[in-house]
Amino acid sequence: MSKVIAVLGAGSGLGVSVARRFGREGFRVALVARRRERLDALVDQLAADGIEAAGFTADLSRPADAPALIARIRERFGRIDVIEYGPVSTELSLTPAAQTDAALLEKGLPMFLLTPVEVVRAALPEWTDRGDGAFLLTTGATAVHPLPGLSGLAPLGAAARNYLYSLHGELAAAGIYAGTLSVGAGIARSELYTLLTQTQSTQSADAAKPAPEFPVADPDDLAEQYWDMYTKRDRIEQLHPQS
Repeated sequence: MSKVIAVLGAGSGLGVSVARRFGREGFRVALVARRRERLDALVDQLAADGIEAAGFTADLSRPADAPALIARIRERFGRIDVIEYGPVSTELSLTPAAQTDAALLEKGLPMFLLTPVEVVRAALPEWTDRGDGAFLLTTGATAVHPLPGLSGLAPLGAAARNYLYSLHGELAAAGIYAGTLSVGAGIARSELYTLLTQTQSTQSADAAKPAPEFPVADPDDLAEQYWDMYTKRDRIEQLHPQS
């Protein structure tokens, strides 16, 4: 039976690139997102590349739903070998630490910290029995290197990173890999990148000056890094860009 990767928070940027990269290696793909129309479009894209995929609607801001979601995926595919967790929210942006309040952190807490913990708990018994499995967590670079003016939800990413490091230390000897890719750039083709580009373009037009530039990452390059991390298992964390 061929292996299965579940991409939680699947979108037109990194999610579909990860699905396509692993799919080229024979993985079947479970795509998880909130909107059915997005999932159907991504499944069709992968099918055109000869990759078997299925979509699962879920609200990743509801940690209590994680066990049922993992069970649905396992029922459809028979197994789960790799989980990539990388949802984004266009409603929750980076803000200065001095303007960050408890309400903002509380709003992001379920999706960016509690749900990934519950996802791992739901998948772990299968991985432990098999002696193999992998959990890949996508975070922002500010979870690793705090920056003034760009705090907001970064403390939640830092907490999730702390959890992942401990998880890797506990499970590596059992054949289970935990790794994190921390991205300090906009991800091309993603919904969030498109929104940021449109917002900056509007602001520049209003101000009659060029839009500020920010790094842009090709999601295919990021997916290749994930494949390298998964196959080599020689590092817990990868930063992009490395500087």
